[in-house]
Amino acid sequence: MAHGVRVLALDYGVARCGCALSDPTGTLATPIEPVLRPATRKGFARVCDLVREREAGRVVVGLPLSLSGADSAQTRETRAWAARLAERVPVPVELYDERFTTQLASRDPGAPTSSEDSRAAAHLLTGWLAARASEDRPPSGQEAG
Repeated sequence: MAHGVRVLALDYGVARCGCALSDPTGTLATPIEPVLRPATRKGFARVCDLVREREAGRVVVGLPLSLSGADSAQTRETRAWAARLAERVPVPVELYDERFTTQLASRDPGAPTSSEDSRAAAHLLTGWLAARASEDRPPSGQEAG
């Protein structure tokens, strides 16, 4: 991932969409205010505005797979919502496995200043950033450059 690109992570849900934003270096994931009812016209417009306002260069939407990795009704709804978002924003939108992020967020010590949904989005983003960082590393024993 190119440095200087902020990534907006979204933990989509019908009632609320948790949101987290990376720093430009792709090191930190910070929970931000969730968007209420993101499938409504007003909520969806707010998500699109967030991409612009926060100068996100990419959007990562958590994909709620079942523990076995299979799709569920929520997975299909999330895929459809993310596809709709990809048509409306000028940056790449990708899906990323979000299994366990809500459980991790519920265990965050002393984090009542942000919503659990947005903390889940931060866990999602942390995992996505770590996966991208490992892809950017040269194979063991080889130097970059």
